[in-house]
Amino acid sequence: MPGPDYETTPAPTVVGWREWVRLDALGVPWIKAKIDTGARTSSLHAFDLREIEVDGQRWVRFDVHPWQATAEDSVTVELPVHDVRTVRSSSGHQETRYVVLVPMVLAGREVQAEVTLTGRDEMGFRMLVGREALVQGFLVDPAVSYAGGRPPRAVRRRNWGR
Repeated sequence: MPGPDYETTPAPTVVGWREWVRLDALGVPWIKAKIDTGARTSSLHAFDLREIEVDGQRWVRFDVHPWQATAEDSVTVELPVHDVRTVRSSSGHQETRYVVLVPMVLAGREVQAEVTLTGRDEMGFRMLVGREALVQGFLVDPAVSYAGGRPPRAVRRRNWGR
């Protein structure tokens, strides 16, 4: 079986262990995410998560709080349910979660990601980016933060609550 064609395969985009991500399709221009090679699927902290029906199909409605430790600039999102899965957290706890498809921009590249919706109130990051998203052309350098760039200072200060 032949290996990859290195002459036509684009070079991977380097990301650090944490990055700023854009979820433009959800109306979330910036959210800080942890890059997690230990997680298969990406996850997003969803507030007030509830299932709704749209044209006879299963959808979910939830709020995204893009800034850590605050509900300021909350965005209400409605998306079709892509799947429902049992996920095991890093602590070994199993939880059934909704899965939605979300286009996200990481380090200037847009990729489609399967994202589980969960309560991440106790976590330091509102989003985790997992392997299924990273395999789409990213290389993780764990010694680096924000290799993909940072939003303007005013945006970063909003995340700090200032």
